[in-house]
Amino acid sequence: MSSFSPEADAAVTPVEIRRLGPDRATVDALATILVETVAGGGSVSFMHPLAPEKAAAFWQGSLDAAARGERVVLGAYDGPLLVGTVTLVTGLPENQPHRAEIAKMMTRASHRGRGIGTALLKAAEAIAAGEGRWLLVLDTASVEGAAGFYAGLGWQEAGEIPDFALTPDGRMSGTRVYWKRLG
Repeated sequence: MSSFSPEADAAVTPVEIRRLGPDRATVDALATILVETVAGGGSVSFMHPLAPEKAAAFWQGSLDAAARGERVVLGAYDGPLLVGTVTLVTGLPENQPHRAEIAKMMTRASHRGRGIGTALLKAAEAIAAGEGRWLLVLDTASVEGAAGFYAGLGWQEAGEIPDFALTPDGRMSGTRVYWKRLG
């Protein structure tokens, strides 16, 4: 397993970042984070209310894809508690071996604002660079999305697509597309 721990300071909760496997406890913990994120308005492809079984099925599929080498699912641990996650999608078409996508960036509400998202994103960027993936892309909702977070970490906005998807409560939202070259 790969791990990454940010240096502790007043603004950062020390966490351990590691690759996640498809064991039941991990699937259940990820499902809890996903259900909580959607209930809190996070636009991560699901509608509210999200059934825990549906969330668990999503994560089981995602972790199975990770086992096939199509993605890397990272988790941030505060002691024994899984408090955040991000996915690095690497299973892209053969004409795109130089890039990857960032997806499903989530931090538990109880741990937001403590640098965990930054630690997760930096760990995903380091893994991508280590695999020769020097161009990353992601998208975030225009309505209550994390645009400022990504811009603050050096991501460049490519543009906004209007009316891209529904928010978890059914409102229409655009999406902002971001990119970043590594190294």
